[in-house]
Amino acid sequence: MEEPSRWQQLGWALPWLLFQLFPVLDLIATPRPAGVRIAAALLLAVFTAAYLTVFARAFAPGRSPAYRELVVVAVLGIGLGFWLGTPWAGLMIYLSAAVAVTLPDRWIWPAVVGATAVCATVAALEGALGNVFFLPLLCLLTAFALRGTRYLITVNSELTEAREELARHAVAGERLRFARDLHDLLGHSLSLIALKSELAGRLAERDPVRARQEMADVEAAARRALAEVRDAVSGYRQVSLAQALVEARSALSAAGITLRAPAPGEPLPGPVDAVLGWVVREATTNVLRHSDARTVVVGLTTSADQVELTVTDDGRGSTAPAGDGLSGLAERVASAGGRLAHGPADGRGFRLAAVLPTAAPVTAGRAPEQAVSP
Repeated sequence: MEEPSRWQQLGWALPWLLFQLFPVLDLIATPRPAGVRIAAALLLAVFTAAYLTVFARAFAPGRSPAYRELVVVAVLGIGLGFWLGTPWAGLMIYLSAAVAVTLPDRWIWPAVVGATAVCATVAALEGALGNVFFLPLLCLLTAFALRGTRYLITVNSELTEAREELARHAVAGERLRFARDLHDLLGHSLSLIALKSELAGRLAERDPVRARQEMADVEAAARRALAEVRDAVSGYRQVSLAQALVEARSALSAAGITLRAPAPGEPLPGPVDAVLGWVVREATTNVLRHSDARTVVVGLTTSADQVELTVTDDGRGSTAPAGDGLSGLAERVASAGGRLAHGPADGRGFRLAAVLPTAAPVTAGRAPEQAVSP
C-alpha cells in the first residue's frame, strides 16, 4: 500500500486547529504580564507541534504511536487550562482527539472521560456555566468522531492489503494453471515426437517410405503441440475424450503397443468429456514413459448420474508414489466433482480409473491451481 504524504497524514488534525482561536484571542485580549504572554505562547506552540506529531504518527503505516508526544499534549493541555482559565480549557478537545487516535481501545474512553472532567472542572471554577456543558460535550463528540475515523482507516487499510493479497494469489494461480497445462500438453506431445523420431531413425535405411511417414507424423505432432500451446496461452484450450483416444492410438502404435478402446457412444457433457480426455492423455504418457506394456485397454461405463473411465496396461506396474502428472490429474478430476484411483492392476500392469458425475461443474476442464513441475 502506498504510504501517505506528510500533508495527508496531517489532514485529519489541521481542521481542528480552528479551536485554537479561543486561546489565541484570550492571549491577545486579556491583560497579562509580558512574561506570561510569552510563556503561554511558547507553550501553546509546543502543544500544537506535539499534537500534530501525534496525528502524523497515528495515520502513518508501520510507525509506532507517538506516546511521548501524547504525554506532552496531556500535560500542557491540563496545565494551561488550569493556569489560564476557560478559554484554554478547549485544549482538552485536542487531548480527546489525540487519545482517540493513539491509545489502545481499552484505554481510550477512560482517558477521554478524564479529559472531559478536566474541561468541565476548569469551566466550573470560573463560573462559566454555559461552557460547563458545551466544551465537555465537544470533548466527547470529538473523541467519538476520531475513534470512528481511526476504525474506518484501519479497516480500509486491511481491505486494501487483502485486495493486494488476492491479486497476488490470482497471478500465482494463473501461473500454476499455465504450468499445469504445459505439463499435460507437452509431456504427451514430446513423448510421441521422441518415439516416432526414434522409429524413423531405425527405419531410415531399410524402409525409407515408412520412415518418411513417421517423420510426417512427427511434423504433425509438433504442429499440433504448437497450436495447443498457443491455445493454452490464450486460455481457450479444451481436450475431448475422442481426440485423446485418437492421439493415444497413434502414440502407442508408434511404440508397438496395442490400444483397445470402446467405440464412440453417446456424447458426454463438455466438462466431463474434457476431464476424461486429460485422463487418457496422462495414462498414455505414463505408459510410454514407464510401463514397457504391450497392450492398453480403455474401458468406459456410463449411467444416469456418473461415468467411469479405466485405463489398464499389462506393463510392469508401479508402486511408487504418484508423480506430478498423477497428482495434478487427481486435482483436476476432483475439481469436476469426481475421484481418481490408481495402482497395480490385477495380475500385472497398472490401472488408472476416474469416476465423474455427469453434471460436473463448468470449470472442470480448467487446470486446478496446484504447483506442477512442467
